[in-house]
Amino acid sequence: IQHRKMTSALLSSIALVLVLCTAWTSAAQSDYTALSEDIRELIREKTCGPILVRLSWHDAGTFDSKSGTGGPRGAMRFSAGESTHGANNGLDIARSLLEPLKKKYSSVTYADLWSLAAIVAVEEMGGPKISWRPGRTDATSAKDSVEEGRLPDAQLGCPHLRDVFHRMALTDQEIVALSGAHTIGAMHADRSGHEGPWTDQPQHFDNQYFKDLVGKEWVKTDASELGGAKGNAVYVAKGSPIKSGTPIMLPTDVAMLEDSKMRVWVDLYAADETRFFQDFSSAFTKLQELGVPAFHGISNPHSHVKTEL
Repeated sequence: IQHRKMTSALLSSIALVLVLCTAWTSAAQSDYTALSEDIRELIREKTCGPILVRLSWHDAGTFDSKSGTGGPRGAMRFSAGESTHGANNGLDIARSLLEPLKKKYSSVTYADLWSLAAIVAVEEMGGPKISWRPGRTDATSAKDSVEEGRLPDAQLGCPHLRDVFHRMALTDQEIVALSGAHTIGAMHADRSGHEGPWTDQPQHFDNQYFKDLVGKEWVKTDASELGGAKGNAVYVAKGSPIKSGTPIMLPTDVAMLEDSKMRVWVDLYAADETRFFQDFSSAFTKLQELGVPAFHGISNPHSHVKTEL
């Protein structure tokens, strides 16, 4: 019986390896290296790195570890379903930018393309090199979409963040590390109801988000004062001008300062960019592989966050 179990496990492992090998082979003619270079050129031409990261995060961030539903599978490419969710407003821009590359590299799945675009974007903007492998399969129709509400609501606090990220089997530390992606990009009122970047250099990936979060005094104000939607709360650094374009923080950002289990990681990443890069890389790899059948049982050596302070 023991021999049969060992043989079964071995065969399962071999099958999984074959799945991954097939993913690499199926796109061999496309050449992932060439695709990565084309993505770099797109980012340099369109300055679109932040929105490519957001596209991948919103594709993967729907995963539910209990039901096994959601995760990176390109479901937003359909006109119905996840593409219509409020949290995904504006991501049609990112999908349209990448569509010519999907046509050029037709054997690459949408989910793999979007995830690869994100890691290339992070590196191109000065961030860490992130481990990546192909193998994500695509949703077949909008019916494969999950219900709305699985992504974070920026107006809520840490209990909500835990509800969202723990549902994906991510830890408090990984919540903070992944929140560090707010160091890039900006919010737009017509998409999120907020207006403004998080930092002064929204096209540069570094630990400035954390440095600003702990190094400045944040004052709550109404988003409408800066061009956002009335009724939404945002935070502006004390002494900063109250006008559109001023860097802001969201309630979910500031909430991490008031939560002792998250604050320790905020402080660490503000003080140590190298450590932030290391932990972000691991957490982002994990995020991008949530629920992908091809990766089950095959661990990624770069997907484990270092948990000690």
